Amino acid sequence: MAIYERKDIWDEEAVNDLTGSFAAILSRIGEDPQREGLLKTPERAAKAMAVLTSGNGVNPSEILRSALFTEPSDEMVLVRDIEVYSLCEHHMLPFFGKAHVAYIPDGKIVGLSKIPRVVDAFSRRLQVQERLTEQVRDCIQETLGAKGVAVVMEARHLCMQMRGVEKQNTITTTSAFTGLFLKDSKTREEFMRLAIGSMYGRG
Repeated sequence: MAIYERKDIWDEEAVNDLTGSFAAILSRIGEDPQREGLLKTPERAAKAMAVLTSGNGVNPSEILRSALFTEPSDEMVLVRDIEVYSLCEHHMLPFFGKAHVAYIPDGKIVGLSKIPRVVDAFSRRLQVQERLTEQVRDCIQETLGAKGVAVVMEARHLCMQMRGVEKQNTITTTSAFTGLFLKDSKTREEFMRLAIGSMYGRG
């Protein structure tokens, strides 16, 4: 069985290059990288960027395969309120919110903690919410061979709140389904009631 361990490890050479780049950015926006409050900022920013994009070096399918178990259950498994933090690939500004992920087993179940880890692996990349939602769905479907997978994500995008249209209360919702969640309206409705209802205090 594959073993997956999460570690915040970065490429020191890449961090050094990024540190120089962030120092140059500070200078270009009129700041003094040598003043006391900014002395460590380029290095901190470089390490933060390394962590926030660390999903590029992770295979999410391996996360799931590290904790797969044979089980005859065929009832819906739902993990909801998974915190999501990612960077918009258009402006490199954060978007954040919650994901709700469900699947219907077909002989295989996965350790529950692995589903949030898969969400993290895909979200710690430069992303768009639409693609992120579909990547989580496809990874679980293909790795587990589930009878169906459902993913709904709601997020706030700072590229909409801090710049551009500057709408502070805008929330973007995306969804992606496979199998029984597409074919069986009652199954999909049950998922939506349990997952989406929780967002509004109804679940």
